Amino acid sequence: MFIGHFAVALAAKRAVPEVSLGTLFLAAQLADLVWPTLVLLGLESFAIIPGITAVTPLDFTRYPYSHSLVGMAAWGLVLAALYLAIRGKVRGAAVLFGVVLSHWLLDFVSHRPDLPLTLTGAERFGLGLWHSRVATVAVEGALFGGCVWLYARSTRPADRTGRWAFIALLAFLVVIYLASIFGPPPPSVAAVAWSAQAIWLLVAWGYWIDRHRRPT
Repeated sequence: MFIGHFAVALAAKRAVPEVSLGTLFLAAQLADLVWPTLVLLGLESFAIIPGITAVTPLDFTRYPYSHSLVGMAAWGLVLAALYLAIRGKVRGAAVLFGVVLSHWLLDFVSHRPDLPLTLTGAERFGLGLWHSRVATVAVEGALFGGCVWLYARSTRPADRTGRWAFIALLAFLVVIYLASIFGPPPPSVAAVAWSAQAIWLLVAWGYWIDRHRRPT
């Protein structure tokens, strides 16, 4: 999933209004933020095989550190511990840990069986929603729409930036999502890994929006 992960972050804002949307974006996409760097370092790998699923041509051959359930739990504990040390909010730290783990659950629904549970285990899991483009768009679109509604009900713009920066973010996410599904396969593994680093900009966008919105 892509916008589905951001959807969880948007919905989580209702539970912990004191946590910045940027931090929630960081938690929801932590696995995909770590993953491209590990690929570039040669610690994880994937291949581009057009047609391997209807939604993405990426064949995730090895990514235990970023995408195993154990790996995500470890990253989630690190993020939660940092937040607890800096902010001292137990509830916020617990929600951040849960948001990090939600990434594995959503990937389990969408991926073909390629997700590991542990760092070294051979078993792979995934329900394969990505084998149907129509079902993927329907499920992820419904999740995104519902969570955007929850976020919009939980916060209000403090100024024009808070309104239009949020609308622009939603439009950008939808355009990128549709382009990734209906566009041509990426040219190379390196191109995917480097372009995935742009997710950090979306995290920064979340922090910017949060400074211009207030809890209802």
